[in-house]
Amino acid sequence: MADAVVAENNQKLNAADSRKLKAVDIVGVPLAYGASMAGVELGPAALRIARLKRRIAQLGYVVRDLGDLTVEQSQTNAEPADKVKYLKEISAACAELAQKVAGILESGGLPLVLGGDHSIAIGSLSGFAAYCRQRNEAPGLIWFDAHADMNTPETTPSGNIHGMPLAVVFGRGAPELTNIAGFAPKLDPKLCVHVGARDIDAGEREMIKELGIRFITMREIDERGMNACMDEALSLASQASGGYAVTFDVDALDPGDAPGSGTLVRGGLTYREAHLGMEKIAEAGGMRSLEVVEINTALDINNKTAELGVELILSALGKTIL
Repeated sequence: MADAVVAENNQKLNAADSRKLKAVDIVGVPLAYGASMAGVELGPAALRIARLKRRIAQLGYVVRDLGDLTVEQSQTNAEPADKVKYLKEISAACAELAQKVAGILESGGLPLVLGGDHSIAIGSLSGFAAYCRQRNEAPGLIWFDAHADMNTPETTPSGNIHGMPLAVVFGRGAPELTNIAGFAPKLDPKLCVHVGARDIDAGEREMIKELGIRFITMREIDERGMNACMDEALSLASQASGGYAVTFDVDALDPGDAPGSGTLVRGGLTYREAHLGMEKIAEAGGMRSLEVVEINTALDINNKTAELGVELILSALGKTIL
């Protein structure tokens, strides 16, 4: 039954794709307040320096660069004991991003969101969910990350909001974040898949079990292979009648291939595993928005991580070897 639903949804989504102009709208979100160190706010610029727009256009897309959102500057510093640091600034940026993403989708474009830290996913996914809600459709999600990003103010060890966004879109966390776009939760965990986890906090484990979201850990990728794991991820996310968003934290990658992240964890996705994941997403045809986050230019080497980020974006948009 599930396979029939997936096939029907993919048929509708692919038919809709064929009627639309192939358009990609780029939005940068130079926000670093959700992380613990500076440098990640320059991620959008680093991706653009790697000739992002021109290389997407070479795939046959109409590309519009809508520039960067203006991130409100904080007048105070966060305290170490704060459980939700820079809440005001992050909620404001995410509310604006939600409107921007929904508007792009309404115009028939594919939002390409450049981070910034992963707290911006609260905004991008809220916009996607709001667009689906208006159409009485269900949004899905594929989330690539070394971490679960499912802490709450009660479980967070750091107070950094970039460790909370997946919990927020499931309706858990500060109301200033969960209520962006005017409703909560944004997503059904049964239509969401997390890929690449290898560093999960105790409180996050409890929420994962409670919500029943599918986590494909690095051990499972080692045992089953990336191809089988992505087939399962796509099968689950494709059950969403509105298609699915893809958000990619570069710390999902092995640090040897992507040194430019402030939250490195050894043993991540290899260069080819990551490309295979993006290539299979392109083949499946249900992606409705794409996001790449957590490129920290202060830690990168010769823009290596940003260059790989652009390559992965291209693969997700249909670039193939032949």
